[in-house]
Amino acid sequence: MRVVIIGGVAGGMSAATRLRRLSEETEIIVLEKGPYVSFANCGLPYYVSGEISEREELILQTPEQLKRRFNIDVLVETEAVNIDRASKQVTINKQGQEEKLAYDKLILSPGAAPLVPPITGLAEATNVYTLRNVPDVDKITSILAETKPKEAVVIGAGFIGLEMAENLKQSGLAVTIVEAAPQILPPLDKEMAALIENRLKAAGITVYTGAAAQAFKENGRIIELSTGERINSDFTVLSIGVKPVNELAVAAGLATGLKGGIVVNEDYQTNDANIFAVGDAIVVKQQITETDAMISLASPANRQGRQVADVISGVTRKNKGSIGTAIVRVFDLAAASTGLNERQLQEMKMSYKAVHITAKSHAGYFPGSEAITLKLIFDPVNGKIFGAQAVGKDGVDKRIDTLATAIKAGLTVADLPELEFTYAPPFGSAKDPVNMIGYAALNIVEGLSDNIQFYELKNAREAGVLLLDVRNAEELKNNGSIGEDINIPLDELRERLAELPKDKELIVSCQSGQRSYLAERILKNNGFNVKNLDGAFQIYSTVYPEEVNK
Repeated sequence: MRVVIIGGVAGGMSAATRLRRLSEETEIIVLEKGPYVSFANCGLPYYVSGEISEREELILQTPEQLKRRFNIDVLVETEAVNIDRASKQVTINKQGQEEKLAYDKLILSPGAAPLVPPITGLAEATNVYTLRNVPDVDKITSILAETKPKEAVVIGAGFIGLEMAENLKQSGLAVTIVEAAPQILPPLDKEMAALIENRLKAAGITVYTGAAAQAFKENGRIIELSTGERINSDFTVLSIGVKPVNELAVAAGLATGLKGGIVVNEDYQTNDANIFAVGDAIVVKQQITETDAMISLASPANRQGRQVADVISGVTRKNKGSIGTAIVRVFDLAAASTGLNERQLQEMKMSYKAVHITAKSHAGYFPGSEAITLKLIFDPVNGKIFGAQAVGKDGVDKRIDTLATAIKAGLTVADLPELEFTYAPPFGSAKDPVNMIGYAALNIVEGLSDNIQFYELKNAREAGVLLLDVRNAEELKNNGSIGEDINIPLDELRERLAELPKDKELIVSCQSGQRSYLAERILKNNGFNVKNLDGAFQIYSTVYPEEVNK
């Protein structure tokens, strides 16, 4: 059997090597349009700043190595230009020469290409670049070395955009980020993304949100924004997203769906039984909701490549979909997410609740512990976990990986307190943040607590609800307040209950939400109608710093 694979990165190479491990008889041919296969595209931004110092580290395997070890024929700089489904042949163009290549099974793994919008003046701009492969990073590093630009603009504040912004800043450039959406990092919710935006600004990066690049002037040296502002740029990186590379599939009559992604079944088959597809170019099922999604991440692509090889080899393996789990480093902070965010759940009109906690990466009394802000989104009735987000200096990956596993395993918030983690003071806490947020969510599911989100507070107060702050006077003086109606420190609350009205609803707040929960329980046990401000002052002041009274 001859298997031809179009695309030699991530999904394509995973499929090729797995096929060989399963069979020595299968003939495997990989076609790659570019000059390199099996390269570390996720590491490209870090090569720009020199954090990854050796270019060779980005090249994981060469065609020669793949031939020696796996007996795979890898044809680089070879473009597949046509698929003849009737004759089961691929027309390829290799350095200007066309020839036909027969296949028994065909795997499409063309990946995704940077999205380049029709911005006025973009075609004439001479200083605008995208980053997706090794030739791209070669061009960028060469330009940076030769022209020594001083001002850089990154258009798009997703994961890759922020990685580029950090590494350009580390390279000594003045950096501006332009994001059309109301916030940076769209996979995160507003309050979590605000923590990262504050870190970018603290590093000296200028951030524009709700501002799209509308026109390039003077060959790209001036960028006009939709807000009417004009910014200077010596060097611009477009990082506003990706689109599936689907031209070959469309021309062959293969079905496409959401955003042009190639449609496949649970065996990764297209509407042609002999043609399969994997990676960033395919439509997947969002595993939590079973709805169509485009999830362009390296881990799912590699998994899909391995699974399609199993299917072709006769091993039962099903495409279960993906939940979308990702992380980004922004200087000394990490931001990670898994599953669905609030915006997605609101668009689907799904009922949910969210809780925030602030916890330590390991035992607080042991040196080096760092704060983690952790968010969990869940079904308030059955406790199903919809998603999670975290921001912090240390331990973010561990907690989001755990919660991603919990989602995949079908656990509920009731299971999170039951999870057992290794514990010693340098590594964790006796009650891990994942345990703690499980307790907080379970309190809501079981009716012991009811919370209100930061964006609901203004309307609640306008409706006559009173805000009670249980921080002490010194905290209010040092950190500021958000205009609380009543201030009673937690430790004085039981003795001062008579000062609170029982005929009005109360919202209780503190610094991060822990003491306000304790206050909520005291008040409820004494007959008060009360809700907890989730995330409390810390979250509210991060999103609305202008409303903090000092």
